[in-house]
Amino acid sequence: MIKHFLNINSVGKKNLKQILSLSKKFKESRVRKKGSKILHGEILGMIFVQPSTRTRVSFEIGMKQLGGDVVILDHLNTQLVRGETMADTARVLSRYLDIMMIRTNDEKDLTELAENSSIPVINGLTDQTHPCQIVGDILTFEERLGAIQGKKIAWIGDVNNVANSWIHAAITLDFTLNIGCHPQLPPSKEILSLIKKPRSGVNIYKDASEAVKGTDCVITDTWVSMNNKNVSKRKRLLKPYQVDAGLMKLAHKNAIFMHCLPAHRGEEVTSSVIDGSQSAVWDEAENRLHAQKGIIAWCLSKNSKI
Repeated sequence: MIKHFLNINSVGKKNLKQILSLSKKFKESRVRKKGSKILHGEILGMIFVQPSTRTRVSFEIGMKQLGGDVVILDHLNTQLVRGETMADTARVLSRYLDIMMIRTNDEKDLTELAENSSIPVINGLTDQTHPCQIVGDILTFEERLGAIQGKKIAWIGDVNNVANSWIHAAITLDFTLNIGCHPQLPPSKEILSLIKKPRSGVNIYKDASEAVKGTDCVITDTWVSMNNKNVSKRKRLLKPYQVDAGLMKLAHKNAIFMHCLPAHRGEEVTSSVIDGSQSAVWDEAENRLHAQKGIIAWCLSKNSKI
């Protein structure tokens, strides 16, 4: 059976916990300078339809640190740009590679790639979801504050692809997620249907202050994603959702702040917060490396000799 990593909710609780455990072990072994080459001979192909910094570097370095190698495919330099289907691309690349990652716009591209691939496929980001980010985020949270189950998290601002994956995680791992968002920028209908299910643990607030009160972690992201339109209107609507020192004071005294980056200082977050003592963003960025290792190892069933 092929083990794809497409979304948090499709992976499930047991497998997500295993991925997190592997990620922690990889980080511990790196700190001890005790390398593992469990991916020796394995090749990861990465298809980039959208630009990337952290995803690209963390996957490439992660593979090489574990003894594997990578092939990077910019879609503009492949036959995809000339109309070759994602299905045919999957069939061909499956003959060359051991595992694939795609960073694209439409989740349908991800699904088509996975359905026609005979090797594991990883969701490196779509406009709808970003599950790799959430593995790194949860790893960061649990390093700082212990097991995430039963904790309270606040997402403030735009309900984007990262927020959607946080919603999947809250439902999967049994923690509370408070979303503070403008009524004119609500979650998608698909996400709302998940939130409305009994015991989802996800609450929506119009007021950012209400969403943050008593939480263990405050998270935000850029107000304008790569394919958003009406930029000036979005910024105007989301201005009351800026994470500043005053908003952070409403969270638990030991609460942390996270942001997947890149950040637009002075918009969704102030510099005093992102550079402050509660900020975990740099650990969060580093943990993308260890998270990618855990995801790849799980997909390839390389669970031993770490």
